[in-house]
Amino acid sequence: MTQQVPSRELFDQVMVPNYAPGAIIPVRGEGSRVWDQEGREYVDLAGGIAVTCLGHCHPELVKALTGQANKLWHLSNVMTNEPAIRLAKTLCDLTFAERVFFANSGGEANEAAFKLARRYAWEHFGPEKHEIISFKNSFHGRTLFTVSVGGQQKYLEGFEPAPAGIHHADYNDLGSVKALVSKEKTCAVVVEPIQGEAGVMPGDAEFLRGLRQLCDENNALLVFDEVQTGVGRTGHLYAYESYGVVPDILSTAKGLGGGFPVAAMLTTAKIAASLGIGTHGSTYGGNPLACSVAQAVLDTVSRPEVLSGVAKRSERLRSGMQQIGEQYGIFSEVRGAGLLLGGVLTEKWLGRSKDFLKAGLEEGVMILAAGNDVVRLAPSLIIPESDIDEALRRFERAVEKLTK
Repeated sequence: MTQQVPSRELFDQVMVPNYAPGAIIPVRGEGSRVWDQEGREYVDLAGGIAVTCLGHCHPELVKALTGQANKLWHLSNVMTNEPAIRLAKTLCDLTFAERVFFANSGGEANEAAFKLARRYAWEHFGPEKHEIISFKNSFHGRTLFTVSVGGQQKYLEGFEPAPAGIHHADYNDLGSVKALVSKEKTCAVVVEPIQGEAGVMPGDAEFLRGLRQLCDENNALLVFDEVQTGVGRTGHLYAYESYGVVPDILSTAKGLGGGFPVAAMLTTAKIAASLGIGTHGSTYGGNPLACSVAQAVLDTVSRPEVLSGVAKRSERLRSGMQQIGEQYGIFSEVRGAGLLLGGVLTEKWLGRSKDFLKAGLEEGVMILAAGNDVVRLAPSLIIPESDIDEALRRFERAVEKLTK
């Protein structure tokens, strides 16, 4: 049987139509550069949506993957394995956590987090204490539970009825949380320290500290969704460190595998005890291949020179985007932290973020959209400064053509 060359047209013939990918098909990457089927080169400021935190084909990650591939691929959770134990120990050593649960994606990690929060409250306070408070415009995954906790109605359309007991407050508005929280019914408050999909909206330090206090006062758990902000993305290994607010449960994925599917839920020993044998699971969670790659990611990202380098690169990229924004009148501000940045479009350009993404591709730079009104950037944490400068030159050419 002759194999048909994969093409964008073939995608439409064989794939479920829930995605609308761009016209190009990348086939190779190295560092922060990517090449498509035609051999055309791009500077990657998208990072697979904050996933390829060490760029493409980082030698330490390739070494870890190929090394483990020649040893052991899969066991399921009927047995444990050395890479999983080693990775869990590393996560506990580097964070507040005392216990770890492994999964495959951010959605799975959040599913585990939300189930644990309800189970813990059920065990300690009774079935009435099951309500979860989340925030409007938040994003926590695509399972029915996580999309219900997420605060974007469009992702629930056609999939209702949604799980009950979920309320949505206004982000960065502590008063709106106080109006919903209850010692009798609230089991958890779930928050992204920076709302990524909502437009790279940072949480105020006072707001996040206030959530910690409200949870303590109401015997509720504070859950930080750090799927997008974790693994060095903000210049700290996890963003909670920069706020001085320690959650009870934390979800991490995306950058954790540097491009290999892996996720984890982190928590304390006391809270973890509520997920006893048989209460939750994941067939691929803790897979030796995934854990070996994630170990190499953490070993690299946790180096002081890598984390400190994020701030330097962030300032260079933010400054360049601000200059372009001012010159062409396209951004009202560039916000975010570390290498998770969002250019907020001015009134004239509202609703056209994807136009900038398309124009960028035409000029050889890969960027992201966050909703319709924000241009999002999430490049490698170790992107060379020369690549940042080249990406900015290409983006400016794209903007110049788009704004003529």
